[in-house]
Amino acid sequence: MALLTVIETLTPAERVTFVLHDLFDVPLAEIAPILGRSVNAAAQLASRARRRVRGADPVLDSDQARRRRIVEAFLAAARSGDFEDLLTVLDPDVVLHVDATVAPTHRPLAVRGATAVARGARAFAERARYARTALIDGRIGILNTPPGRAALVLDITVTGTRITAIDIVADPEHLSSLDIVPLRTEPGHR
Repeated sequence: MALLTVIETLTPAERVTFVLHDLFDVPLAEIAPILGRSVNAAAQLASRARRRVRGADPVLDSDQARRRRIVEAFLAAARSGDFEDLLTVLDPDVVLHVDATVAPTHRPLAVRGATAVARGARAFAERARYARTALIDGRIGILNTPPGRAALVLDITVTGTRITAIDIVADPEHLSSLDIVPLRTEPGHR
C-alpha cells in the first residue's frame, strides 16, 4: 500500500517508466516508444522516479537553483500582491502568454511589459497560495492546483536575473504532454 501511495505522486510518464522498468524489468528501449520519447529521456524519467520514490527532489544544478530562487521570489511577490517586488523579478519587456483555456476571451492572449504582467500577477494572489515550484519538462516553473479548479502551469523563462517570458498552460491535452515534477518547498517558503 505504501508503494502505491508513493507511485501516485509520480507523473504519468515517470509512473509508466518506473513500474515497467524497475518493477517488471522491461528494457528502456521498449518503454521509450510507448512514451513517445528517446531512450535517454526514458532513462532520465526512470532515474527521476527512483529519486522521488526515495523522497528526494530532482538534483538541481547551480543555474537551475538560480532560476528557482527567481521563480520563488516571483511566486512570493504574487502571493503577497507586492507590486514593487514583482517588478524587481520581471524583465521590463516580459511577455505573458495565456492559453485559450483560461483566457477571459477564450482565445490565446498575450500581455507585454512588466507593469501589465505584475498587475495580472497581483490578481493571481488568491490562486497563488495553491502554487508551488515544479520542473516543467526539466525547467523551473510553477504548478498551480487549486481545489475544485483545473490545474495549470506557468512555464517560466528566466534570462539572467529576470523573468522574460511566462506561458500559462491549462489545456488538459497540453498539460498531459508535459513532464511535471513538483519540487519540495524550501524552509521559509510556503
